[in-house]
Amino acid sequence: MLEKMRDLLDIEGLDYGDVRYENNSFVTISFENEELKKLSRTRRKGGHLRIYQGGSKGVSSFTELEDARRGIETLLEAGKIATELKKEKVRLKEAPVYQDRTLIEPKSDPRKVSLQEKKDLLQQYNELALKQDRVIKTDFSYQEIYSRRNFVNLEGTELEYDLLGCYIGGRVYARKDDVVQSKRVAFGAYPEFDNLLEREEDLLEEIEILQQMVEAEPIRAGSYPVIVNPDLAAVFIHEAFGHLSEADGIENNPEFREKLQLGRKLGSEILTVVDDPGLEGTPGHYLYDDEGQRGRRTELIKEGQLAGRLHSRETAAAFEEEISGNMKAVDCHFTPIIRMSNIFIAAGDSSSEELFNSIDNGYYLLNSRGGQTTGDQFTFGAEYGYRIENGEKREMVRDINISGELFSTLERISMIADDLTFSEIGGCGKGSPMQINRFSGKGAPHVKIDRVNTGGI
Repeated sequence: MLEKMRDLLDIEGLDYGDVRYENNSFVTISFENEELKKLSRTRRKGGHLRIYQGGSKGVSSFTELEDARRGIETLLEAGKIATELKKEKVRLKEAPVYQDRTLIEPKSDPRKVSLQEKKDLLQQYNELALKQDRVIKTDFSYQEIYSRRNFVNLEGTELEYDLLGCYIGGRVYARKDDVVQSKRVAFGAYPEFDNLLEREEDLLEEIEILQQMVEAEPIRAGSYPVIVNPDLAAVFIHEAFGHLSEADGIENNPEFREKLQLGRKLGSEILTVVDDPGLEGTPGHYLYDDEGQRGRRTELIKEGQLAGRLHSRETAAAFEEEISGNMKAVDCHFTPIIRMSNIFIAAGDSSSEELFNSIDNGYYLLNSRGGQTTGDQFTFGAEYGYRIENGEKREMVRDINISGELFSTLERISMIADDLTFSEIGGCGKGSPMQINRFSGKGAPHVKIDRVNTGGI
């Protein structure tokens, strides 16, 4: 395989080229209430190539290696025209050469578990949820993704590596009178299948919270000090800040390039934000990206100052900064783009009790319920929360959203707890068309923000 891929790039006058070839498999099982809606195992193989010539770049996908040669000929012809018209030449940062084979070998391998066993496990959790008081509907699914990848470039890099992850995710709905609420449930296995087993107590705890949510009153709109739990803090830092750390998103945006100059103060010295693919057992763990570069830990914010950003070889050259190893493709149909690996807020020195004791009148907000960002503006929903009075957690509230401006919100982070936690399930949407990357993780501890605009959804 690698020899055939090398032969594809044996073209005179090529500045740079790389080929990625994949064998992918997917398992999907889903229930809606008692009904089995889907049970499938699919496979897809194919590749993607990139060539650079005369300052222009061409990309193409293919199914069989034999088809790739015709794709290269088309790209070379188009590249000659593009070179004549293109004013700015595409440059690549000089990069190390790697030759390696790194395959995943879990102790409890989901690939060795039968489709029947996976279906039975999912059905067991679904039926348990449906038996609980006030539950009116369930949506549960099992998803499994495996990708074996080979990568070769013209510089001599030759890699074989894979990605493996599975998870059970869903939503449970409950009703009391005219009030209907829903609660997300998520169990992740990256890559150990045993992480999905014996999670009945975790499921029942989530449903108990849901049963309280239909009894709760909506939050009062206003501006309050809040404590956000690790799940909501992780989504905030991923969506509101993390995407602005991806260099391809701001490369051609002068306003944000000015705002996000390295060294800018973004918060107090307690705030450190990191992207790290080296954390085993997390959704965003990998050794090599899909540009043939070793993933590395990148401090994005260090002690309150902007310290780094995520790069491809192209953007690293354009910004004159270091390659970070963050180029990822969801599968063979796509060229890689810059993606977060595991982005997280580093643990602080405070206990969660100290965060609560610092608030006389505010809220404790838990878990993300969707949201959106536009530039430096954000709006996120929270699944539920609690009023804080004189440092004590009081009654539950629901129908919550928070909104604000990123940079002023980062400056208002005044306390960070020492309980860093990572989300079990990965997920990040980016690109056009939208590419959902399930191998992107996030984490955070409890975080206190001195003032946030809150309101009912």
